[in-house]
Amino acid sequence: MAHVKEHVDVEFENPLLVEGLPGVGLVGKIAADHLVDEFDMDLYATVHCESLAPVAVYHDGERDVQPPVRIYAAPDADLLVLQSDVPVNAEAVREFADCFTAWLSGRDVTAVYLSGMAAKKGDSPPAMHGVGTGEGGARLEELGVDLPSESGVISGPTGALVNRAAEEGLDSVALVVESDPQFPDPEASRVLIEHGISPLVDVEVSVEDLVEHAEDIREKKEQLAAKMQQAKDEETSQAQPLRMYQ
Repeated sequence: MAHVKEHVDVEFENPLLVEGLPGVGLVGKIAADHLVDEFDMDLYATVHCESLAPVAVYHDGERDVQPPVRIYAAPDADLLVLQSDVPVNAEAVREFADCFTAWLSGRDVTAVYLSGMAAKKGDSPPAMHGVGTGEGGARLEELGVDLPSESGVISGPTGALVNRAAEEGLDSVALVVESDPQFPDPEASRVLIEHGISPLVDVEVSVEDLVEHAEDIREKKEQLAAKMQQAKDEETSQAQPLRMYQ
């Protein structure tokens, strides 16, 4: 049965949950992985939805195996991070969104969804904008996060999650950043953290390691990025201009 299993009892006030599903440029995953490391976050819960691959994950230097999708917690920062090592099956995106949103809706959690928008690399930093559901839009307005410069669509699992948040009237934020459409993009993840996540959490998040080790991060994530390139559109979270659908 689909469920989210909490492993420890942790107290929060008004937590933010940052979603890090694999998508274009792996911007969400890179950002989520960095937050887990930077805050030295502890495992809080594991996600068990039928749409997720029934695989066991193990990590370098660790003996225990874990489910592929997990939630980590940093109570002092009022922060949760959804970390994923696998893409969501394209045929079960809706089931995953229903499963995870059902857990969110029973808690006072504001979700921060992350998506890359394919763009050509330039000399200037990647542009980022934000949209929201419930009171999320007002939160972005207060922080001065840019409005979209054109109409767009967020697809894949992240788009399904945002869709369900809107349907349920939940407070959520979706940050969209320009990213490399073919390769992991740590620079785009840096922009998400520095100009989106950090202001939302109201805690300064160091991105020094992310910048200094960008090439190493890119190399480590390229295998997953290649797999995402082969996946169907529904399996890859991404934002696109609405004109692509017209």
